[in-house]
This record gives sequence, structure tokens and C-alpha cells, in this order.
Amino acid sequence: MGMTKENAANGCDNNSGVDMIPDLYAASLSMYTKPPLVASGRHITVTRRKLLKNLEVNSTQRITSWVDSMRASSPTHPKSTHSLTEDNSSSWMLHHPSALDTFEQIIDASQGKQIVMFLDYDGTLSPIVDDPDRAFMSNKMRATVKKLARRFPTAIVSGRCRDKVYSFVRLGELYYAGSHGMDIKGPAKGSKYKKGDQAVLFQPASEFLPMIDEVNKKLIEKTKSTPGAKVENNKFCVSVHYRCVDEKEWTELAQQVRSVIKEYPKLRLTQGRKVLEIRPTIKWDKGKALEFLLESLGFANCTNVFPVYIGDDRTDEDAFKVLRDR
Repeated sequence: MGMTKENAANGCDNNSGVDMIPDLYAASLSMYTKPPLVASGRHITVTRRKLLKNLEVNSTQRITSWVDSMRASSPTHPKSTHSLTEDNSSSWMLHHPSALDTFEQIIDASQGKQIVMFLDYDGTLSPIVDDPDRAFMSNKMRATVKKLARRFPTAIVSGRCRDKVYSFVRLGELYYAGSHGMDIKGPAKGSKYKKGDQAVLFQPASEFLPMIDEVNKKLIEKTKSTPGAKVENNKFCVSVHYRCVDEKEWTELAQQVRSVIKEYPKLRLTQGRKVLEIRPTIKWDKGKALEFLLESLGFANCTNVFPVYIGDDRTDEDAFKVLRDR
């Protein structure tokens, strides 16, 4: 799940109900054939993330790098995953300790502080599925998140379109940050945790909407010849899913995506778990969204706040870094 000690960072006071966090973890276990901790080995490929970040879409030599990174992001690819031996498992755990193994320490650290929960959606609250439109969360998970929201301010931070995430979760008392935090909205009826009656709504990339729509249409047309490819319009970003694409077709798919986005210098390519994502070049990500939400809740300069972020993808590392820096 990516829930490590670094994910729970100290930041004005209610920590009753902190024991709900293991319930959230338990609700997620049924989504996996192996515990999420084992699947978290994909977080090791941080250097590949830096490689992808520096890609120049106008260079034909970069196609190979794209495909290499696509393989690296695949948890089932033989070159990117392996059965963890006792030695390398211990080494990895040394740098990525389980939050549940140190849960008593987390409880002690949260005493007298306001806990704020931030949750990724795909792979965290719902299983990873072949069809992204069917990434439904279980009733048990929904009930657990609802209990969390009764005790703490709770936000869903996802790369998905905010409206789509809401259609999956269907809990009006939460904060929702869609499109990697570029589309943020608070509870329609206000929040008991926020001072004042003004509803939270923030969309820092609104000017890119026409461009995103245009690129979405071009990508649908360009990739329709690749079996299994699915283009998803997430409002402020476009996702090209290749989970169902034969690996032999990945190079062709990368070339198709490149042929479109090379004409849009104000857009950039990022990558998640078997998905290529086209996003505006603005300096905004899940970490910035987390900071914005803490500020909206009145916790920006509060030392007695205890934010917890749970996520499973490399885009969640932007939020992990913010909490670590705090």
C-alpha cells in the first residue's frame, strides 16, 4: 500500500479513532493475492522516475527510454519484479519500514494532535483492474472511509477526474482532489473541520481545459489501431492506459503518444502503473494539493497537526515528500 513510517509525518486536537488506520489497511487486503507490502517493491524504481521526468519528447531516441520505463512500471514484468529473498527484503524494509509494525510509535506521536487523512484511490481504496471504469471500491472499504471521515478531515487525492472518483466513493463529507490535485472541491454542505462557510473549490489549470480536450480527441484517434489501449479524459490530464496492450505493441503506442504531444510544449508526460499521463506543465501535483488542503483547513502553520497519506503509486511520492519535508 505504500504506507510507511515516512507517510505519517508530524505537522489544533483530536486523535481519538487513530486505530481506524489498521482497519483501512485490513479492508484493502482482500484486493490483493499478496500483501501490499510485497507489491510495494515497485517503489524502488525511483531512478526510472527521474529518467522519465527528463525525457524530451522531440528526440526520437527517447522512445526506447519510454518503453523501458513502461516495463519498469509494470509490477508483473519479469525484469522489474522478483521474489524478495530474505536478504533484499530486509534491506528494503530498512529504508521503507512498515507503518503498521511501528503503529504504537505512530499513536504516541499523534497524541494531542489533529489527524488529517489523505488517501489515493486506485490500488489503495480499490483494486487495480483491467478496465479503469470498473475500479469499484468494496462496501467494507466505503464503510471504513466513512468512519474515518467522522473522526478526521479526510481527502481523496487521485489522478482520476474528480467527478469519476466521487461516483466511485459516493461520500459527500469528503474532500476530493482529482486530476493529480488540479481539481479540488470540499464537501458541498461544508465541513465541521473548516472555519467559515465558504466552500473549497480550486482549479489551478483551468486555462488548459481546451488543450486537454483537443489532445484527448487526437489520442483517441491516434491509438485506436492499438488493441487494448484506452484513452481516459481526466479533465485536467489525459491518461493512456496500456494494461491490456500486448507488450510487443508498447513501442508503437509510445510513438503514437509522442506524435501527438510533441506539438504541445505546454504539456508534459508522466507515468503511473501501466498508464501514460499527459498533464499541464504547471508546478502542481499531489504534494501541492496536500499543502493547499491543509491550508484550507487552517492547518498550514499549525504544529499540532498530524497528516497521514496512504498511496501506492509513484505520483503519491510527491505527497510523501511534502510530509517528509514538514
